[in-house]
Amino acid sequence: MDRLRSPGGCPWDARQTHASLVPYALEEAYEVAEAIESGDRAAMREELGDLLLQVVFHARIAQDSPTDPFDLDDVARTITAKLVRRHPHVFDRVAAAEPGASLEDLHVQWDRIKGHEKQRTSVLDGIPAAQGALARGQKVLARARRAGIPAGGDLAQVTPLPWNEDAHSAGAMEWTEAAVGRRLLELVVAADAVGVDAESALRAAVRAVEASVRAAEQDVRDQGPASRPDTVATMSTGEPTAAPRTERRSEDR
Repeated sequence: MDRLRSPGGCPWDARQTHASLVPYALEEAYEVAEAIESGDRAAMREELGDLLLQVVFHARIAQDSPTDPFDLDDVARTITAKLVRRHPHVFDRVAAAEPGASLEDLHVQWDRIKGHEKQRTSVLDGIPAAQGALARGQKVLARARRAGIPAGGDLAQVTPLPWNEDAHSAGAMEWTEAAVGRRLLELVVAADAVGVDAESALRAAVRAVEASVRAAEQDVRDQGPASRPDTVATMSTGEPTAAPRTERRSEDR
């Protein structure tokens, strides 16, 4: 990459910027996902290399910054330090000596440490605005659930229920990945039939949930520290608190 970006190298590579490479980073990430889903190991190896190239490319561009240069070694050191900070149950001797944390506990701990590091005021801060509506919605609901904040009124009460494959079926299907995918696609078909853009509709619904979560966070701040769930208190004060204990589920083992 040094040679490609240097005089006598590749003119196209030399004129790229962080901004100009954004579409390529997104494209390569999607191609990695496609290779993984296809089960094609050769394609996965190739696409992971293409994605790694984006990291190398951006790090090399960053070296030339006149105000805040960094290189690939700096990137590696930063992610290494972050992994150590975010996994005290592994790298901290005291925390590691306390067994029995469930996956839900660890998710809450991760969110709490991340909020403390970035001085965030909401559990929703940091979710990319450009993320697709479905992925963003799932992230918003997961963050709210882990923080113990009601999300979108009765949405928090939704439970996986069986549903009939079609109107003439006497049997019921479980909420498998295929069943969920089909139900989502059915909603897209229904939206298209009435002229509604499904992506826009979902984005609007997610924004409403976000507003509800942020309002709930403000309510607990107004009521004082004693009424705050741990994660909300951490987001508000920047001080880490003990992770709430949750019942260990079979999938957490």
